[in-house]
Amino acid sequence: MISVTDKAADHIKSQLSQRGKGIGIRLGVKTTGCSGLAYVIEFADIENDDDNVFQDKGIKLIINPKSYAYLKGTEVDFAKEGINEGFKFNNPNVKDTCGCGESFNV
Repeated sequence: MISVTDKAADHIKSQLSQRGKGIGIRLGVKTTGCSGLAYVIEFADIENDDDNVFQDKGIKLIINPKSYAYLKGTEVDFAKEGINEGFKFNNPNVKDTCGCGESFNV
């Protein structure tokens, strides 16, 4: 299961509305950084047959099978800290993160 907080759901709904199209968001991971993996989030316009699809708080969350192995159980939040704002991933699978917080490993 993948879930979103109320703040993340509100932000995603707003962004999809401003965009004018899309069925939800696609979450994934890519190889990068000093710790190995980084989160990827983008608008989703289609679902692939092998995607894992979850609904939470009116948001469709789409994850490819490879990424789901790293994201299982993750909660997506949206936070504003001073002038910075962005998505935060509360991922129970993370074993270590790099010093800058841009990448992680499991």
